[in-house]
Amino acid sequence: MDISYAKLRDKILGCWNGKNVGGVLGGPYEEYPRMVHDVHFYLQDINGNPPGNDDLDLQLVWLNAAEQYGKRVDAKILADYWIAYVYPNWSEYGMGKRNLRSGMQPPLCGYIDNPYKDSNGSWIRTELWACMAPGHPEIAARYAYEDAIVDHADEGVFSTVFIAAMESAAFAVSDLRELIRIGLSYIPEDCLTAQAVRLVESCYDAGKDWKQTRFELFTQFPGTFGVGFTKQPDLPKDLPAGTPGMDAPNNIGIIVLGLLYGEGDFDKSLCTAVNCGEDTDCTGATVGALFGIIHGNDALPEKWLAPLDGVINTCCIDLSTTIPIPTTVQELTDRVVKCIPSFLDRNDFAFEDNGVAVSFAKDMYCEPEYVYIPHIAGHKKSNRLPVKTLVALSPFCVRYEFGTLGVILDYGTEPFVEQGETRTVKLTVWDYSKFTTTGQWVDVKLYADDGVVLPGGKCLSAPLMTTYQSRAVFEIPVTFESLNAHTLNVLLDITVPGRPTSGTAKLTFYPGKHTIV
Repeated sequence: MDISYAKLRDKILGCWNGKNVGGVLGGPYEEYPRMVHDVHFYLQDINGNPPGNDDLDLQLVWLNAAEQYGKRVDAKILADYWIAYVYPNWSEYGMGKRNLRSGMQPPLCGYIDNPYKDSNGSWIRTELWACMAPGHPEIAARYAYEDAIVDHADEGVFSTVFIAAMESAAFAVSDLRELIRIGLSYIPEDCLTAQAVRLVESCYDAGKDWKQTRFELFTQFPGTFGVGFTKQPDLPKDLPAGTPGMDAPNNIGIIVLGLLYGEGDFDKSLCTAVNCGEDTDCTGATVGALFGIIHGNDALPEKWLAPLDGVINTCCIDLSTTIPIPTTVQELTDRVVKCIPSFLDRNDFAFEDNGVAVSFAKDMYCEPEYVYIPHIAGHKKSNRLPVKTLVALSPFCVRYEFGTLGVILDYGTEPFVEQGETRTVKLTVWDYSKFTTTGQWVDVKLYADDGVVLPGGKCLSAPLMTTYQSRAVFEIPVTFESLNAHTLNVLLDITVPGRPTSGTAKLTFYPGKHTIV
């Protein structure tokens, strides 16, 4: 094993203590109008009773999902937990829950009419997935993606995958520049988040001070997080106004800035990030978490830990549901450690006297989309979607797993339709098994609501190959003769004759085009 239980627990404890410290430090400054702050320590008297913070709260809910479902956790399960246990309706949280309640599934619910899809609400909750898969960034990135698409899309998702990969790799790699390269390998090279990170690196390498780097970051990748309660005439005149909701690239840049200019010093890293302004509780919390993973809990200064006394308070969880929420970072750490065997492969962990030890992934960087030649023999080759493919998927692609079947329903565009319109949906089915099975056929039977016509027929069939990356693809036209309900649905009964694997997928459309102004 590459890391003992004692060292692993110290790093996980450092993650949560660092998260708690950074969130408390930055909390009072997050709504100031793009100011450069002068923060050196906590603003408030804490006395063992720190304020709640959504950065940590939401992960305590996800912890319960992880404990119950293990590696089966996906976006649909997390969406159920959103509706059941998380009560805030602000920004992306509210947009995602509104869409979920209307019947939209992930990733549609994270994208449709969501001006905050590129904001900060999902990369702030990555630590759980990193700690469940320490030293396995590919696994952490997968679960972070599932988490993000419930209430985000595009840059909101890219930033989440980037941070999750960095945090997971930080259990094995201590060099910050390599961690940044590992994180970047999991997201599109040309996305704004990646560009913002590279800008901060280039400014640092050019010898610019942190304030000049901040200015260039805010100029080239402006956000609007810090101006929410500021009248337009009062906004700073030296910085451009960003697109409302486009906050992730800017704030991810701040995190990298804090870590680079902090140069391995906890106080300096944390305070530099918070002093940049914007979403200060989030940037501070993530800097604290990453520092805690890299250096361990023993490296966190006692002056920062003592006022919090390891206490976790919540502000976003409906505690009337009696969901069991940890109240200290020690309890949270112990519960997370117990989940690790549920998320790693059986050869990647071993039980020690007091807990679990872990072997790290051989390669921390994201694999290319196709490791082997497509359509070559599939035996012993994983047919799971590579992370690069996942991250690049359109927000109109809804995924299902039915036992050994993988399924994607691609709407192609937003699910709003007009009377008389015909929409074509693409259904993709493939065999998830990495062991040789008998080639068979996949059958699809369609059931439509009244007023919904299926001109291509109601029974479809195609060969289901077992070769690497082979797919059965169906083009399904759907015509809407009448708009007589709030939702217009088509059920797809997907079966493989001769095998018990089957499942039902659902297409949901909404009558009437609309425009948000």
